[in-house]
Amino acid sequence: MAVLNILYDVGARDEEPGKTGFAHLFEHLMFGGSINIPSYDEPLQRVGGENNAFTSNDITNYYITLPATNLETAFWLESDRMLSLAFSEKSLETQRNVVCEEFKQRYLNQPYGDVWLKLRPLAYQVHPYKWATIGQDLAQIEHARMEDVKAFFNKHYNPSNAIMVVGGNVKTEEVRQLAEKWFAPIPSGNKYVRNLPVEPEQSAPRKEIVYADVPLNAIYMAFKMPARRDPAYQTFDLMSDVLSQGQSSRLYNSLLKEQQLFSDIHAYITSSMDEGLFVIEGKLIEGVTVQEAEAAVWKELEFIKTTRVTDEEITKVKNKSESIMVFAELSLLDKAMNLAYYELLGDADWLNAEIDKYLAVTPEKIQEAAQATFHPDKCSTLYYLIKKDA
Repeated sequence: MAVLNILYDVGARDEEPGKTGFAHLFEHLMFGGSINIPSYDEPLQRVGGENNAFTSNDITNYYITLPATNLETAFWLESDRMLSLAFSEKSLETQRNVVCEEFKQRYLNQPYGDVWLKLRPLAYQVHPYKWATIGQDLAQIEHARMEDVKAFFNKHYNPSNAIMVVGGNVKTEEVRQLAEKWFAPIPSGNKYVRNLPVEPEQSAPRKEIVYADVPLNAIYMAFKMPARRDPAYQTFDLMSDVLSQGQSSRLYNSLLKEQQLFSDIHAYITSSMDEGLFVIEGKLIEGVTVQEAEAAVWKELEFIKTTRVTDEEITKVKNKSESIMVFAELSLLDKAMNLAYYELLGDADWLNAEIDKYLAVTPEKIQEAAQATFHPDKCSTLYYLIKKDA
């Protein structure tokens, strides 16, 4: 088998206010056929291949897996749509409807679905992370025009803004020749240079209450954390694991098992290219007040600020991180996507040194990170409450 992965250095943060959701809409449009190949999937299926893609606030990633003997088909398909994507009103209308339906099903018509549509603009005031990948609202996708779509493609979809990784049962020289054959003729385009607004430091608590038709009250607490390339990133990642990874973690033990305040509780990070979020979210047990639950969370945050993480705790989360990275090496597709991502960070070879960065984190670094982060003035809190409580 072989995999061809193309990462485009474009995500929701590169959209304009009032024209959000375009990066994700474009992910769908890229499967709408090119001038030369009306059906993208058909020739790929004939050679035993599969494909998919995903969009985030930072990147858009496309991949094809197929038998290695048919690798050239993947080069043909990916280079052709990079050069000659078909811009038809029919394709735009079709994919716009698909994305709108996804917006309704995933974000508007299920419990807690719109949390990120509300939490992001609460946590970010000026940076484009203030809107979700799907977009700010349905109307902006519904009103996407052909000239806007073409401008977005010309700005972001070119070789200078893309990273390609090929892996599997292939030879380097063969891959080099195929890359020259299929991608060298494509004009490189101009590398898009970002000039995004810098989010000012938060200096006062932000709170919002939402009433909705949900089964349980929930609370979401978001704190700013360093960007993905920051040397402290791994410290924050492990700190989230200490708090909530597994049934022996602090939040699970204290707030769910012992005090029985939450039915579930999690701490996690957004791993954003720019300043990201450290999020704590939990659904409350029926009868527990939001004030009681929030106070209990703050007590745990104060504890990690004032009490050194134990050697046993940090060893456990480091072992877990190491095992996740080792297992990722076993998947051809995961390895290809990781290599593309680390090349975007600065050097694909950094993937080989990532685990060392995690192993270098000390209890003292976690305590310093907690002390710098967990302050009420730096917290954006979303209360998501049952409508009957209104």
